[in-house]
Amino acid sequence: MNQNLAFADYAVFIIYFIVVSVYGYTIYHKRKKDEQDAKAYFLAEGNLTWWAIGASLIASNISAEQFIGMSGEGFFLGIAVAAYEWLAAVALIIVAVWFIPVYLKNKIYTMPQFLKTRYNESTALIMAVFWLFLYVFVNLTSILYLGAVAINGLAGGEYLHVIMVGLALFALLISLGGMKVVAYTDVIQVAVLIIGGLVTSYIALITVGEKLGISSSAIEGFKVLMREAPEHFKMIIPKPTATSSQLEIDKYLTFPGLMSYVAGIWIINLNYWGCNQYITQRALGADLQTARTGILFAGMLKLLMPLIVMLPGIAAFVLYQNGHLPQLVGGKDGAYSAVLTFLPTGLKGLSVAALTAAIVASLAGKVNSISTIYTLDIHKKYIQKEAGEKQQVNIGRIAVFAAMLLAVLFTWNDILGIGGVGGFTYIQKYTGFISPGVFAMFFLGMFWKRTTGTAAIVGVILGFVLSVLFNEYAPALFGNETLLYTAYPNGKGAFEIPFHICMGLSFFFTMLAMIGISFAGPKVNPKAFEIDSEMFKVKPQTTVLIVITLLIIVALYVKFW
Repeated sequence: MNQNLAFADYAVFIIYFIVVSVYGYTIYHKRKKDEQDAKAYFLAEGNLTWWAIGASLIASNISAEQFIGMSGEGFFLGIAVAAYEWLAAVALIIVAVWFIPVYLKNKIYTMPQFLKTRYNESTALIMAVFWLFLYVFVNLTSILYLGAVAINGLAGGEYLHVIMVGLALFALLISLGGMKVVAYTDVIQVAVLIIGGLVTSYIALITVGEKLGISSSAIEGFKVLMREAPEHFKMIIPKPTATSSQLEIDKYLTFPGLMSYVAGIWIINLNYWGCNQYITQRALGADLQTARTGILFAGMLKLLMPLIVMLPGIAAFVLYQNGHLPQLVGGKDGAYSAVLTFLPTGLKGLSVAALTAAIVASLAGKVNSISTIYTLDIHKKYIQKEAGEKQQVNIGRIAVFAAMLLAVLFTWNDILGIGGVGGFTYIQKYTGFISPGVFAMFFLGMFWKRTTGTAAIVGVILGFVLSVLFNEYAPALFGNETLLYTAYPNGKGAFEIPFHICMGLSFFFTMLAMIGISFAGPKVNPKAFEIDSEMFKVKPQTTVLIVITLLIIVALYVKFW
């Protein structure tokens, strides 16, 4: 044992591990007679319930990049980072009402299948390869690395590689049972991560009050945060001026005020929630009303997430500024682990279980989607066209092993430099290199019948190229301080455009190019989807869920604007 974790903490964690493993095995055993059915393995036989869909969406989304990365951004930026979560709820409403009907009506099971059906084989193959690289080398690696670093810090700092392998094996154990095991174990994972996360936030608020000698209540602790760090409770980061400090400039580069809302954050959220295999896969195996309810349930859960994953970071900032925290290990990404050290015995184990649940659920969901894309959209189409149901399931399992092995190898010594960038920003920035082109391609493909396959291929390639150019070569393209939205010194004598604005510029020019190219084609593309107003009608109970969610978001923005 070590100074951070006691026997009771290990006991709580072991109980969590046993419960999840036994429950997952029970579900797998019940469906064992169908285990060689490819649809059962990849899409949970198309009969997930709304609460399983919603819980699985959150479990796949909330992982180390949120617990560790977003808490780190809470330490650095404050509540502004909550925009990712609260606007995600709005994005989920848009996906539930307008995107999912298009997918289900056209029997879309994978995102490359969408591209083949709507455009052509070439577009589908290009994006299948793009997604596989993104999921393995950005998503899996960052989650595995950040999660291992965080748990290692609590376990004494000597077990990084052991923890990394343990997380990978636990995720494999769940994911090899297929989509149904992943989705239903996610229900437990979400319960654990929400309870554990809320406990952590509660103790963090009490600790702030006690350490500053004011009060031991959570409400008073929150008031202390607002008094001690008022700049951390503003949703809009002000635009720097010529006299701004480097810290103010760095904050704006990470989250550029109102321009985040005009440009990048919508592209990030709509692409992530609406055009992303390991997210939409949960809803693609259900009827329309069940899928919609599940997605909206996930949207309501998203409103809670800043309380769980961002607030501890602000608490860490106040404690750090007042000398009650030592130097953070790993910079801002060490904020969450630092707060966990204040938890009492037993509850610390619950929080470690919550963090592990988030990591493992997300890893399992991602490798399941990797195996789905590889098996259905690459292997069966181009390598082994005659593969039967049993062979497809076996190929999918091999893909799961291969993807996780690659992730472990590339995180072993942080070859990709995730620790230096900051986990949350690393994912958002590098995912943002392909998000503008992908979202433009999906959006026009769904809702504009004139969009052509040629325009889609140009769009995804152009979106990537423009994102790289805007991110890496801003001065050469625009000049220094004469940049369209003004670039600011990054402390190294160079100039940058905030990556949110880069995404907005890339999306704008990609849309223009795709529209221009499509005008050279027929007025209605023969492969265009049939769209009718009946698809988008919602039931009264669905409308109630939407209105409640939007009212809560408006109230939050009014409070913290």
